[in-house]
Amino acid sequence: MNGEESTSFCHPAWDVLVPARAEYLSTISPHYDEVFWDVAQRIERSGCLGKTDIAALVVWKRLSAQTRWARALMSLPDSQVRAITERAVTSVQDLGLSRGEAAQAGRGAISKLPGFVTGDALASAILTSAAPKRMAVYDQRVQRAIEHLGLTLTDDSGRYGRYMEIIDTLLKQSGGRADCWTARDVDTALYWAGKKS
Repeated sequence: MNGEESTSFCHPAWDVLVPARAEYLSTISPHYDEVFWDVAQRIERSGCLGKTDIAALVVWKRLSAQTRWARALMSLPDSQVRAITERAVTSVQDLGLSRGEAAQAGRGAISKLPGFVTGDALASAILTSAAPKRMAVYDQRVQRAIEHLGLTLTDDSGRYGRYMEIIDTLLKQSGGRADCWTARDVDTALYWAGKKS
């Protein structure tokens, strides 16, 4: 996306995102994200996620754990899961990388876990819990909102990094409408907008 394209889409996008975020905050329980923040605090202390943390995020994302990947993940030693997630955490927290590059590196690291080769919903929750002010959660509602805004985000390899580039552009081009917003704030606005589209 070049500079002209980013400027042209950002202003109308904020006309959708600002009210969507306000509606999200007025509708969703303020306690809903307690599990997410609990995991984020544990990552801050340990620098990695274990199987218990991933399980908590599965519940937070309201995903099914009755899958082959969940069985395969639970069959791994927690030390192996922590070693893999530590690399992902380090990547998304690396301020020497752009937001998109950090997201791509973190997504590549987490893909070593069973069930994380494809699909970005749970992987993005893990990466966002590791860098809650920098990364954002992705899911199909977010995808619908992005398409509704006239943006392109294909499901080709590297989608999560491209998604974070879109978030970064939105934040940089907010025209003062989102000066205190984090990437996570944008994703909740997209989520809510996608729920309605």
